[in-house]
Amino acid sequence: MLVENKVAVITGGASGVGEATAKKFAEEGAKVVIADISEQAKKVVESIKDNGGDALFVSCDVTNEESAQHLMETTTQTYGRIDILIANAGVPEKKGPLHQLEMKDWQKVMAIDLNGVVITNKYALQQMVKQGSGAIVNMGSILAHVGQENSTAYSAAKAAVVNLTRSEALTYATQGIRVNSVSPGYVDTPLISQLPEDTAQAMIARHPIGRLAQPEEIAEAILFLASDRASYVTGTVLHVDGGYTAI
Repeated sequence: MLVENKVAVITGGASGVGEATAKKFAEEGAKVVIADISEQAKKVVESIKDNGGDALFVSCDVTNEESAQHLMETTTQTYGRIDILIANAGVPEKKGPLHQLEMKDWQKVMAIDLNGVVITNKYALQQMVKQGSGAIVNMGSILAHVGQENSTAYSAAKAAVVNLTRSEALTYATQGIRVNSVSPGYVDTPLISQLPEDTAQAMIARHPIGRLAQPEEIAEAILFLASDRASYVTGTVLHVDGGYTAI
């Protein structure tokens, strides 16, 4: 098992890639702490436990420092340490041209998709520095690396996350802590299935591999970066995008 007996905190673990990651880590032997504002996360915990895994739900608003601190303190009080943080919590943006941007929409995306990563990294790192070990995987996006029409806050936030990750990796490289990021392409989630057929097909066509990713495929990449198999990998971004950014 790749992360046997490791303690892994996963933000945004109630659904989508976060849920798939939580279940994958549990299958690979980790003690999983699922952090989310949604009570749906409790069902993920139940599913993991029903399959013999060890999981805990902690309600957490990643934009709030006290909430993030509570998450990390609860984790260490329960399991004694934090080996892994997957900073996955995020929200989509309301797309549109910049000159029509509502700043409240910008601020919401920045608060969750960028500040939420910073805040959860901060409090996980406080414990990891004490331990002298740890692995962090931050959630990027293809839009951190390529432009897209009418994407403002989301593209800016994800680009910042990727470069923040590089800076963190350099800062903590000599302290036994690795920090990496994953940049997925479009993922096949319930949200995608609700789109008009022509919109979905256009989205698929942007990926040379000819299909969207499954959440489990992104989870596998995250698992690799968090595991000891990536022991010499830090400060990198792993593109899991079906060739999207190779064009």
